[in-house]
Amino acid sequence: MFDNFWGNPHVTGALEQMLAQERLAQTLLFAGAEGAGKATLARRLGARLLGRPDRIEQDDLSLPHNLETIAGREKWSADKRNEDPLLFASHPDFVTFAPDGPLRQITIQQARLLKERAQFLPHKGPRRVFLIDRVDRANDQAANSLLKTLEEPPPHLILIMTAENAYDLLPTIRSRAVPFYFAPLSPEEMREFVRARGLDQPERRVTLAAGSPGLAASLDIEAYDRRRAAMLALLKVAAGAAPFGSWIPVSDSMGRSRSEKLDPYLKTLHELLRDLLLLREGVAEIRNQDIRGDLEALAGKVQFEWLRRAVGRVDEIAQLLRRNIQKTIALDALIAELRPS
Repeated sequence: MFDNFWGNPHVTGALEQMLAQERLAQTLLFAGAEGAGKATLARRLGARLLGRPDRIEQDDLSLPHNLETIAGREKWSADKRNEDPLLFASHPDFVTFAPDGPLRQITIQQARLLKERAQFLPHKGPRRVFLIDRVDRANDQAANSLLKTLEEPPPHLILIMTAENAYDLLPTIRSRAVPFYFAPLSPEEMREFVRARGLDQPERRVTLAAGSPGLAASLDIEAYDRRRAAMLALLKVAAGAAPFGSWIPVSDSMGRSRSEKLDPYLKTLHELLRDLLLLREGVAEIRNQDIRGDLEALAGKVQFEWLRRAVGRVDEIAQLLRRNIQKTIALDALIAELRPS
């Protein structure tokens, strides 16, 4: 089995069988929740094929130096980013293409660079491996350009794509890849993972990560609690359980923090709405157990139809993230739409 990889033995077992039979597919699609280990397993597979895992692991996007690189590029002009498309290649035959810029997209410039570099022969051995991390972040132009590479990949290339939801991709891209679904780890597996890593607040991490070991390891609980407090305030105002004036200082504080993205707030909001739905349906297990009293009180004030509209509207805002919408305007509008007249 792949060393130090947690969970999803059906995926690792299938890959082991492909390798043993020398029938590894040229294009693989790893789909599943954020933090489920998709990019991690892609790097492990790359190391099995190419060697030098120490170099390949240097391109882990969660490492501080890579996070700094990605964050720094957000300040670049669009022209500068276009002239120097983002990739990571500490190992000459393992190349990672990651979402770039303030909108965190896979761009047409990256797709063109991938197509160009795909033709290069391996520096050593018979294969090269390309990882497109979060291919579901490819814009329309980039997706169509990638399709051309997928239609006729050179024989030496193994292309691995990751996505949270495979159905966010073009059907023509999905049809050209062998799909693998990464299921959430069980609570027992998560507890074992957290113990092995020696992480603080283990039970909260297990609960909040919802089966994703990567999230359990990377979760900044203080930042999460701050975002959750803001989104809980939003829900109380949107449900008519608190006056609109209580939202204004929260909105002002979020507006002053220009470095924080809207995306993590929306994910936190989704989790709170999920907990409200579960409480309305009488389900005992929720993620945000430590604020259960607040959520139970709020669940008693909203109807299923309100929750349905709220989830739908949050989904719409998430779709607009690629257009660089302003946090406070989007959230103010959400409250206005949901708040009882």
